[in-house]
Amino acid sequence: MAPLAQRWELVVPLLGSGGARSDWCEGRLPPPVLSCCYSLMTQTTEKTVLVSVQNLHKRYGDLAAVRGLSFDIFQGEVFGLLGPNGAGKTTTIEIIEGLRQADSGSVRVCGLDPAQESMSLKERIGAQLQSTVLPDKMRVDEALRLFAGFYRRSASVETLLERFGLVEKRHTYFEKLSGGQKQRLALALALVNDPELVLLDEPTVGLDPQLRRDIYALIERFRGEGRTVLLTTHYIEEAERLCDRVAIMDRGQLVALGTPRELITRSGQGTRLELRLAKPVGLERLRVIDGVIDCHEAEGAYFLRAQPPAVTIAALVRFLESDDNALLDLHIARPSLEDVFVEMTGRRMEH
Repeated sequence: MAPLAQRWELVVPLLGSGGARSDWCEGRLPPPVLSCCYSLMTQTTEKTVLVSVQNLHKRYGDLAAVRGLSFDIFQGEVFGLLGPNGAGKTTTIEIIEGLRQADSGSVRVCGLDPAQESMSLKERIGAQLQSTVLPDKMRVDEALRLFAGFYRRSASVETLLERFGLVEKRHTYFEKLSGGQKQRLALALALVNDPELVLLDEPTVGLDPQLRRDIYALIERFRGEGRTVLLTTHYIEEAERLCDRVAIMDRGQLVALGTPRELITRSGQGTRLELRLAKPVGLERLRVIDGVIDCHEAEGAYFLRAQPPAVTIAALVRFLESDDNALLDLHIARPSLEDVFVEMTGRRMEH
């Protein structure tokens, strides 16, 4: 949508250069036409819901894997399901993919019911599972051409080889690929049908830091292309870096939903301050400094949680000056989604 000033220039010329234009500009245009022109200038693009999950439930015997889960995913966003192992993330994404049947609740993906219209849905989504296993003696380009043949529409195999850095490995057997190369092939296979929605289940688990960064770059490229991405992860930094919005899950339930910044801002944990002082000071004196939520001491350092941090730092400096003390070292760390999880569940996320 063009900015308001540009939209004004688009609408006014349509009225010509005579009296109609003058009357419109001076407010004398008949209301029905004025209303029409105004709506052209002020309309906003509504977000399109590509995935809708409502009150989802799934049990495995006595285990409630998913309990009343609800969320929407908008077209063009990277949406993350964040939670520890056993939170219900994989079950949820498998139901969305049409690989598993829900016990109750409703799921719509690209306007389709995964349970009833799975064949039509598979033409419009691409999925990378937690582990991709192909025949040991299948070559990279053979796998891509095989999978491309499953769909009515497919992306160029040559283009996929190039964009995922597999050109030099095109004739390599699957068994000879490294872990990172296998993961890149799995992502290429997920895009072989040029899908509207890409579903990635723990896409970087087990990879070293460099390979993780490579996968991050690919996912960010998906966003740049306007694709919608749903990924599951238990890595805090992954969700904070990649996701436009995050649904935090624990024991099958949704405990928080929003952008990483919104979730962190809503958290009552405060910014973390680690400081070392020239002279010891009692914790009871630090606790009454403006903005301090909590504090403790460990190994000669003082750890404070503060909100807002700027107020606390200014008050801390004044306190130290009046106490003839000095600040030797200060480290500031903003809250993370880990802090949000701890606040919501009372325990740390297990990695």
